[in-house]
Amino acid sequence: MNNNSSESAAAFRSFHDPQHPLALSNVWDVGSALLTQAAGARAIATTSAGLAWSLGFPDGDALDRALAVEAVARIAGAASVPVTVDIEGGYADTAVGVEETVAAMLDAGAVGINIEDGGRRPEELAAAIAAARKAADRVDVPLFINARTDVFLAGIGAPADRLTETLERAARYLGAGADGIFVPGVIDPKTIATLADGIEAPLNIMVSPGAPSVAELGRLGVARVSLGSGVAQAAYARASRVTAELETTGTYESLTDAADYGMLNAPLAEARAH
Repeated sequence: MNNNSSESAAAFRSFHDPQHPLALSNVWDVGSALLTQAAGARAIATTSAGLAWSLGFPDGDALDRALAVEAVARIAGAASVPVTVDIEGGYADTAVGVEETVAAMLDAGAVGINIEDGGRRPEELAAAIAAARKAADRVDVPLFINARTDVFLAGIGAPADRLTETLERAARYLGAGADGIFVPGVIDPKTIATLADGIEAPLNIMVSPGAPSVAELGRLGVARVSLGSGVAQAAYARASRVTAELETTGTYESLTDAADYGMLNAPLAEARAH
């Protein structure tokens, strides 16, 4: 691992600041990554769902690790900003396997990861986080480990207990070596503020229409804001609408505001040249 990886990782780590929250429009391939970068993104973040869908797999720990690493290597190789990768549960069933996944992702050029509990027990994710940290320490890269807990998103436990459960899991994951905590499924300002006050690390919130703005989230204490699979879903929805129009009315108006050919082709040609 070269010094550039360490420098990129340090830069990425510094972006987590509620005064200027890191806003991530998650990508799934080289084209979406380069468009995101050209639009001014300070960092590139993958969506596990979008990446899986683009490779022919459902979301939810079904993607083959080798395919995921290959895709990340292509994205990181084309990008000139830090890249963080959603690795779901680690593309492995054991902590040793997670360590292997993270080592491969670091070698591919990632400087951050998201790793989630999902349906796993908290102690399982804690072990996976410790393994991820071990892989990063071995190559002396300050990998940003963003631990995602799905207590709110998956509706784990009684509603009245979810805030406490999330805070307890967050403390466990930070103790295992995580750097930040990702809590998808929450957009209520009061709950977000309580999470930010109770978590001694950067808080990441996933947003969609109806959620507070990035600036408002920053004022609540949020350091990182993610669109998750939303951008990929929007892109696939457009493909569906265009096809439906073509097949029903035989017209093409859904293509009216499509991206310019050169807007996509030029950055890819430039990336290939380098």
